[in-house]
Amino acid sequence: MTKKTTFNRIEIVWNYILKIVKKNYRPVLVILGFFLIWELIVRIFNISELVLPSPSCALDHLFNAQPDANYNWGVHIGVTIKEFVLGFLFTAVFGIFIAIIVVWSKTMEHVLMPAFVFINSLPIIALAPIILLWLGYGLKTNILIAFLCGFFPVVINTIAGLESVEDDLLDLVNYLGASKFQLFTKIRIPNALPYIFSGLKICTTMSVVGAIVGEFIASDKGLGYIIINSQYTMDTPPIFSALMVISVAGGGMYMIVSFIEHLIMPWMPLSEKK
Repeated sequence: MTKKTTFNRIEIVWNYILKIVKKNYRPVLVILGFFLIWELIVRIFNISELVLPSPSCALDHLFNAQPDANYNWGVHIGVTIKEFVLGFLFTAVFGIFIAIIVVWSKTMEHVLMPAFVFINSLPIIALAPIILLWLGYGLKTNILIAFLCGFFPVVINTIAGLESVEDDLLDLVNYLGASKFQLFTKIRIPNALPYIFSGLKICTTMSVVGAIVGEFIASDKGLGYIIINSQYTMDTPPIFSALMVISVAGGGMYMIVSFIEHLIMPWMPLSEKK
């Protein structure tokens, strides 16, 4: 890799960060203001941390060892991030693949779509104990739950994008003798990219929710485990600490997906991306 190539990539990343900052500085200020008001209310009214800890108290429990719950935060955060990232990746690959199969073959659509709708109509929290009985405690159970949470939005959005091609364009490429493979690789998939990334953005948050739900049911590690354990011991600050980390992790993955979208579709302004 040449120095020029490295410089160009750094420039792309930096320009993207500047665009994000310019576009989202108001929401960031709102969030910071929310935490500031929260901190002031807790301090002014002297609210017990058992009821509502302040943001500074939650951060103190996160970064400094506490006598009430000396959690190894690095281990628990690493476990949760691993679960939801793997769940997201499996959902992205498998969901897009299934969507292509469904659009490719009407027979597969009639076979698979009713099953997907049926599974999606079931609450994940109700399926979690069954998955636990089948797979037992461990990483694979939580990854599967995270996968199930984000799978349906990715499939539905990708199918919508693949089928949104204008009929006149389809008639033209068919007239020119394009194969079905060429139709998908040259027309349908490029046309579906905004829809695919829209589904992936939804999947980022849903995968985090799935990983936490899995840890509620079937884990002795992770942020979900900390939340449940803190609830049993009535230790409120670690719960808010875990929630802060969960929010940052989900937001971080969302930003990564948005950046990849910007790299793949640089011609689309940020305001027009789905």
